[in-house]
Amino acid sequence: MRSAPKKIAILIEELYQVLEVWYPLLRLKEDGIAVDLIGTGSKDSYGSKEGYPAKADLSIDQANPDDYAGVIIPGGFAPDFMRRYPKMAVFVRQMHDRGKVVASICHGGWMLVSAGILKGRKATSFFAIKDDLIAAGADFVDQEVVVDGNLITSRKPEDLTAFVVEIIKQLNSK
Repeated sequence: MRSAPKKIAILIEELYQVLEVWYPLLRLKEDGIAVDLIGTGSKDSYGSKEGYPAKADLSIDQANPDDYAGVIIPGGFAPDFMRRYPKMAVFVRQMHDRGKVVASICHGGWMLVSAGILKGRKATSFFAIKDDLIAAGADFVDQEVVVDGNLITSRKPEDLTAFVVEIIKQLNSK
């Protein structure tokens, strides 16, 4: 018997990094994994740094961590806006605490800091927020993808292939 299809949440807000949303979304869908774009609820559609729109499927008020096998947090400046909505950080923390995949790339690490899940964990991010991760208790490693249990982190768009491969690998192992 085939297991039920998995579903992933990708968090979005204004000024998201376009590749860090759309590349994982399309690759996951290719593998038969459903994806919901979850916004803060400040609007229905969010523009990337280049203005490319991403329409939210749900707001964070409508999202239930039990409905997802994991969450992806893209970078750009979006995480700085996301972290202003406490329910976004709570959602990430709940996903983490339930052992679900928590994947962050680039500036997405800011949400990991706000969720309070980095103490004693190996992680990476865009170099400009390295100090933030270290201050939150992370063991910072500068490599394209770092896997520490259910936490998957990467540095930048050039790391997306390795990042998504690790996400899919973890989803298929559960």
